Amino acid sequence: MLKSLSLVLVGMATPLVAEIGRVATPDEIAAWDIDVRPDGAGLPEGSGSVAMGETVFEEKCAACHGDFGEGVGRYPALAGGFDTLTDERPVKTVGSYWPYLSTVWDYVHRAMPYGEAQTLSNDEVYAVTAYILYLNDLVDDEAFVLGRENFAEIPLPNMVNFYDDDRATVEIPQFTGPVCMSGCKATAAITKHAAGADVTPE
Repeated sequence: MLKSLSLVLVGMATPLVAEIGRVATPDEIAAWDIDVRPDGAGLPEGSGSVAMGETVFEEKCAACHGDFGEGVGRYPALAGGFDTLTDERPVKTVGSYWPYLSTVWDYVHRAMPYGEAQTLSNDEVYAVTAYILYLNDLVDDEAFVLGRENFAEIPLPNMVNFYDDDRATVEIPQFTGPVCMSGCKATAAITKHAAGADVTPE
């Protein structure tokens, strides 16, 4: 976002202040204000069906993500991966891992298709999002239409495993107290060596 900046050269008897830039206009701010929150706040008007999304996906997305969201080469899979999050190599897809549908809509809208970011219309973004839901068996009808009105009614399966960042009330107070510098423990003993604890890479 554009912002008015002041550059002050220090070390001078009279500081030299250079005014750089200007205050952003409301239209410029609106152009950047495109985020969407989990409750659907920020979503624009529009809608799109699974069937429409399949057409857009095949044309704009399948080259990287595969016809069925399985991923091509090193490009990420968007579907599948259910019950793999505890595996040694979990498959993190929209259906298996992502917490909120708003994250899907926002990412498609903001960054996709690769190399052509923000070229999709709002209706196309809704449609592609609906198709990704369909690929993950989260909606079962090709006629399903996703729009702002029903957006918040569709939770993703892994949403329950995400929680609010509590560092400000838990970790930060716990680790910002006075630091012990001497006599902190009666005795100290080596309990494991790196090799025995199996933390040394092969």
